[in-house]
Amino acid sequence: MARQATNNTLHKAKSSKSDEFYTLLEDIERELVFYKECFRGKTVYCNCDNPKESNFFKYFFKNFRLNETRSIILCS
Repeated sequence: MARQATNNTLHKAKSSKSDEFYTLLEDIERELVFYKECFRGKTVYCNCDNPKESNFFKYFFKNFRLNETRSIILCS
């Protein structure tokens, strides 16, 4: 059952041209906590179609001061 649900999700994402189906905010938060030191004083380049929809942008915007990131550059 879970496999079918995943397959349906992938097909919907493909038809809507959405690539955020595999970058859940929770997954980004769980992984990037280990890289906090890597972002200190750095500029983060975030290539995304729509910053309002991008979970990577949401993470970096929310954690800008916590990560001590110097700046965020967005482009599509």
